[in-house]
Amino acid sequence: MLIWIIDNEWPDYEIEKKAIYEKFPNCEIKFSAEDYKDDLEKFGYNADAIICQISVDILKETIDKLEKCKVISVYGVGYDRVDIKAAKEKGIYVTNVPGYCAEDVSDYVIAALYRHNKQLSSYNSDIKNGLWGAQAVKRKIKRLSSQSLFIVGFGRIGRLIANKAVAFGMTVMYYDPFVSQETAKEMGVTKVEFEEGFKTADYISLNSKLDNTTKHLISEKELNLMKPEAHIINASRGKVIDEKALIKAVESGKIEGATLDVIENEPPTGNEDVFKCEKIFVTPHISYFSVDSLNELQLTAALNAINILDGKIISEIVNK
Repeated sequence: MLIWIIDNEWPDYEIEKKAIYEKFPNCEIKFSAEDYKDDLEKFGYNADAIICQISVDILKETIDKLEKCKVISVYGVGYDRVDIKAAKEKGIYVTNVPGYCAEDVSDYVIAALYRHNKQLSSYNSDIKNGLWGAQAVKRKIKRLSSQSLFIVGFGRIGRLIANKAVAFGMTVMYYDPFVSQETAKEMGVTKVEFEEGFKTADYISLNSKLDNTTKHLISEKELNLMKPEAHIINASRGKVIDEKALIKAVESGKIEGATLDVIENEPPTGNEDVFKCEKIFVTPHISYFSVDSLNELQLTAALNAINILDGKIISEIVNK
């Protein structure tokens, strides 16, 4: 048996090795970086299972060459880089790891709210320019408890964000066609129509998955609905927002700014226009990251592969 791990992010794979060898002591584990094409021809075609980083493209041309593979286990929630249709046609299950970083991503969104509201990124340069006290404050600051948050996508992460925002007094709205109004009442939040949320919210948090229905879900149309002082936060997938339209809206003053942990082109070249926009604050796709989440992610991705090889049908399968 061969399990093939395609990744160049983690410092080690002791968690995966321990889980795999406990179940399959004679299993062979091989490793490749994200540029795996040569290894596909050398040994990868013979893999019984693939465990791959979320950023790795597993396209039809790769899947067609897999002779024995039963599962492609993705390190993460998103699986848009894997051709799940081609995998299903070949009888290969694709699995993900939902929920492992819900606490971490929700913490990131709350941190982004506070960072923007309190203008924390600007004061270091103000001090160097001799500004102190109220004279350093460039815009009026309202308490977060007097402001509103609109959450697009009300799954595990969206609900955790809502709980935390409600706890410090924000008015919280959400849009999710798959979540009922009864859920909203129980949590002390309000379900609203898509356009209404954009028109009325001070902050907007994007927490939807990426598929054909959500690519550029946020376009120029939605951005033009927002209040000029509104701020948008995206810790979901970069392609959920039309990035060019976002840059235009921020640079023109249509909206106040944005905090992005994800962008359309990942990994970036470093020359993307989004990095040149002063009022768009970008972090390098790290909202999910903590020791706790990483350990859970590595273990669950390994267990997903193990369980499929063991003949089990698990809830993490995304192409049943």
